[in-house]
Amino acid sequence: MKPTSPPRRHRRRNALALILAPIALAGCSGGDSSGDGLRVGFAQAGAESAWRRAETTSIKAEAEKRGVDLKFADAQGKQENQIAAVRDFIAQSVDAIILAPIVETGWDDVLTEAKDAGIPVVLVDRGVDVGDDSLYATLIASDFVTEGQMVGEWLAEKTSGNAKIIQLEGTPGAAPAIDRKKGFDDAIAAHPGMTLLASQSGEFNIEKGKEVMEALLAQHAGSVTAVYAHNDDMALGAVQALEAAGKKPGEDVLVLSIDGGKAALDALVNGRINCVVECLPLLGPNAFDAIEKIRSGETLPKWQKVEDQLFDATNTDADFVANRPY
Repeated sequence: MKPTSPPRRHRRRNALALILAPIALAGCSGGDSSGDGLRVGFAQAGAESAWRRAETTSIKAEAEKRGVDLKFADAQGKQENQIAAVRDFIAQSVDAIILAPIVETGWDDVLTEAKDAGIPVVLVDRGVDVGDDSLYATLIASDFVTEGQMVGEWLAEKTSGNAKIIQLEGTPGAAPAIDRKKGFDDAIAAHPGMTLLASQSGEFNIEKGKEVMEALLAQHAGSVTAVYAHNDDMALGAVQALEAAGKKPGEDVLVLSIDGGKAALDALVNGRINCVVECLPLLGPNAFDAIEKIRSGETLPKWQKVEDQLFDATNTDADFVANRPY
């Protein structure tokens, strides 16, 4: 595998230094490091996908397990709702905030308010592009660029470097959409026979993915040989669109996805999806471990990278999918 790239939010500075250099996490609220009496706000992006819902379940379950009083807010895909939720958590004087940011930019003011209030912010699954990296304590996330590269390299090997591709992008401005596109585009650029016919947002949800795929099929039905979706839900929507158009997904058109939820892996086992790169949503233990370390005065790296794997017909079967926790 190629060396991994740092998340987009760190690229404006020396990436290696930011990943490796720990920060002193000061200014935390008082109290011990156990869950007793701990109050944490969780500002979730939304519930647009099975992956997102699995992440919410993981964080809620871990809070309950540790006896943490969790204040939960679902932004319903709107950044203004998420910013308002963070401000509400600050007003409630929570001990820490977990934030899954909808988009990368626009966070400087509210994160400055959290820092001024002495409330550490732990980012999960997506990063932010801010002028001062001390505005958040740590980021717990996969390497989205590498995920896109893995898909592109798998497709190049599978097709001997010859494919005509439709790409279904995630929410515009979201870190995984930006980085998964970059990784994939960089991977296929090394193969002149791999052509990107169209690239359009399906907003990370199954209905929009199906709708966009139907429209793009109307333009490229006679030429498309592969569909790359930035998440499982859009891939499943693309499968529905292909079937409605009389094509066999997985045979007539290869389908590739990122996330690794049960529905997509089941479709892989059944031959309707060909390749799925994992992106783990079960970040509850990681997030609360980070909060406990911060409160005990430990230092954390700016980016705690979650390692993912690739699934295809060679390493995935029905028993594996049945035991998948999400």
